[in-house]
Amino acid sequence: MSAVQVFYEGRVQGVGFRYSVKQIARGFDVTGWVRNLADGRVELQADAEQDELRAFLEAVRESELRALIKNETQHEIAPLRVRGFEIRHE
Repeated sequence: MSAVQVFYEGRVQGVGFRYSVKQIARGFDVTGWVRNLADGRVELQADAEQDELRAFLEAVRESELRALIKNETQHEIAPLRVRGFEIRHE
């Protein structure tokens, strides 16, 4: 299993970004969450088998969201201990 934390910058809040990411996640065997940050970025944490995770992140990049993303920063993290994929409101 692999897990990543991704920060998306651009026009990523108030445009359905988190909802779209959750919809994309439904097509993959991936767990995790997505949330808005106070500084205007969106944070994604996801966990899956390496190839599945890579395909999920590529699907996000290649979706209609690509026009909203100006920068993406990705880091490997420890495996998540969550079920499903959710939108967090923290």
